[in-house]
Amino acid sequence: MKKLIVIATLALAPMFSAQEMVTKPVQSYQTAQYQAKKKAFVDALLAKMTLDEKIGQLNLPSSGDFTTGLAKSSDIGKKVEQGLVGGLFNIKGAEKIKAVQKVAVENSRLKIPLIFGMDVIHGYETTFPIPLGLAASWDMNLVQQSARVAAREAAADGINWTFSPMVDISREPRWGRVSEGSGEDPYLGSEISKNMVYGYQGKDLANGTNILACVKHFALYGAGESGRDYNTVDMSHVRMFNEYFPPYKAAVDAGVASVMASFNEVDGVPATGNRWLQTEVLRNQWKFKGFVVTDYTGINEMVDHGMGDLQQVSALALKAGVDMDMVGEGFLTTLKKSLAEGKVTQAEIDMAAKRILEAKYDLGLFDNPYKHGDVKLAAKEVYNMENRNIARSAAAQSMVLMKNENQVLPLKKSGTVAVIGPLVNNSMNMPGTWSVASKHANAVNLMQGLQANFGKEVKFLSAKGANIDYDAKLEEIYAAHGKKTDRDNRSKEALLKEAVDIANKADVIVLAIGESAEMSGESSSRTEITIPQSQVDLLNELKKTGKPIAVVLFTGRPLALTNIKDTPDAILNVWFPGSEAGSAISDVLFGKVNPSGKLPMTFPRSLGQVPIYYNAKNTGRPLDQKLVDKCEYQRFRSNYMDECNTPLYPFGYGLSYTKFNYSDVTVSNANPKGNQTVQASVTVTNSGNFDGAEVVQLYIRDWVGTITRPVKELKGFQKVMLKKGESKKVTFDITPENLKFYNGDLKYDWEAGDFEIMIGTNSEDVKHSKINWTK
Repeated sequence: MKKLIVIATLALAPMFSAQEMVTKPVQSYQTAQYQAKKKAFVDALLAKMTLDEKIGQLNLPSSGDFTTGLAKSSDIGKKVEQGLVGGLFNIKGAEKIKAVQKVAVENSRLKIPLIFGMDVIHGYETTFPIPLGLAASWDMNLVQQSARVAAREAAADGINWTFSPMVDISREPRWGRVSEGSGEDPYLGSEISKNMVYGYQGKDLANGTNILACVKHFALYGAGESGRDYNTVDMSHVRMFNEYFPPYKAAVDAGVASVMASFNEVDGVPATGNRWLQTEVLRNQWKFKGFVVTDYTGINEMVDHGMGDLQQVSALALKAGVDMDMVGEGFLTTLKKSLAEGKVTQAEIDMAAKRILEAKYDLGLFDNPYKHGDVKLAAKEVYNMENRNIARSAAAQSMVLMKNENQVLPLKKSGTVAVIGPLVNNSMNMPGTWSVASKHANAVNLMQGLQANFGKEVKFLSAKGANIDYDAKLEEIYAAHGKKTDRDNRSKEALLKEAVDIANKADVIVLAIGESAEMSGESSSRTEITIPQSQVDLLNELKKTGKPIAVVLFTGRPLALTNIKDTPDAILNVWFPGSEAGSAISDVLFGKVNPSGKLPMTFPRSLGQVPIYYNAKNTGRPLDQKLVDKCEYQRFRSNYMDECNTPLYPFGYGLSYTKFNYSDVTVSNANPKGNQTVQASVTVTNSGNFDGAEVVQLYIRDWVGTITRPVKELKGFQKVMLKKGESKKVTFDITPENLKFYNGDLKYDWEAGDFEIMIGTNSEDVKHSKINWTK
């Protein structure tokens, strides 16, 4: 049996695949010579600007709806001409953008170019899986590549700034925006955060194919009470720094150009007006050099928070460290008055304007304001076959096999397959939420993908079977942003009968159920995180046919699947896969791709367990592990009377068509001292019948600390490819850097003592070893 050795150094960066190592680009605009030249240029420009023009640079309105020929005469065009706009967002198309830029650089007094932003969240027109799905790939090369493709497409079409990555840690599946993030873990989230920044910004922002990244939402947006969007957040600073801040800091360390403030409050002060957050932490502690932008009307919303009128909250935001006001125009309409009244200073206005001008300089816009956006280039670069193939591969690698009894999957390339479900023939929903630039109607739906890829070998029959929900009003809410659910007005009995009739003619059933695209995303909080009853009833009715059932699960969040998990033979979680959804799903269903995705977020048994996450802390009265495993209740211990403590599917979970066996963990030194390096190893063997990729995960537990420590923390992972019968020795280098945390004094350091080393296939199924580390 062939054995290979793979080594990753955790203190630097883990190895994620057999591809080239992901490394931080050496950004050309960071040299001292470049910085001196930029400073001289920006200072000279500021000296020429009037107060109105400086405040204008801080104004980021939405583009509105205008045609290219009316760019100059529109309300936005007039403000641009007067120097009252620093950038625009929600404008799409190279021709439109060039027309507005022309007004700025040919008709305004100082000819200062605009920046153009858009929510390029998981792809531009070529749409990748939703971010939570992409996180499930655990492949940082793939993550970086997705951002690179998005940047090239957006830049070709005139966009030079994206409001991404969204890196909010969340343990709250009721909150719909978990779909936009990378899940519950600060380590995985940090790795994804920095690689998204690398992909968007590259080595040279001025080369015309890279764009400004904007990490969001700073900070703690994913921890809103009760999972309700925009809601209150309150937590200790220890938790902030250890569990929620790391992905933001990772983006800053990666050189992110901009940061977006969050809607929620932090320590009783809305983030948009929170000086401790925007200045003390972001700039003074983390040394962030870019600019801060509000979220949509974030300044204005501080009025409803109870922080004062528009003039007061605008001054509060500027003094906190905010540089750009999205949509609200609080800066534009009040800062001049506040300056006259001594409520803000000229230096504060100048600094904000300077940061915006510096970003434009870094993009090379003063040398060539039209370098982003070319109609002919866009025709070649945007939504081309190469990009679509990358998106197809990414989608397949993001899918998580959650159940596969009797090897129902992969499907045989013969016979008859009944393809049933409310989204089987729906292209509009395949790209998922926050896919604003996507060509939704062109997305490959499930039936199209199956027919195109396997239609010559397999007979496919199709039926809807059920609507997304029995409640028509709810389904109308779910069909937001034009993503229609194609509701069928036939009776539920008629829909079920058609589905059963189709199923009875088939050898196997592929049942596509779950959420529609906009059941998750912004302003899509749910009090129930189960599959709607209309679809559960469909599954139960099909079960009566006795045919094997493989569920294709569409979702933008962890769902409580307890009421359906035992019914089908297989469950393949496909999230929302993007432009090439149907093709990627068919690749996995028929075994062209062996699924390797792992959950980036815990799936609960029931809503009552929420929040539930793997890296929790112990209590003074923990339930005995034997009782945890048996799901038994014990009074006066931390558990439920009516539910297990364990999740339905743990963080890091994901099956394969093959089987992986892990050896015991070996460590090179059980008693390290000081800055020594410990190598922790396992041998992983593919003992099944398929080639496949496995994400090997390293967890560490710090047994005794000056503050309580989690029961385990992810500290490394490697995605390794193994042919059937092959073994690989997988080794992690562990240094004291991997043991550090913020203590009660918010000092970042490690403490000597006993540590448990765990390596395995998910956060629950691990092999153990112990070390004692002294200083």
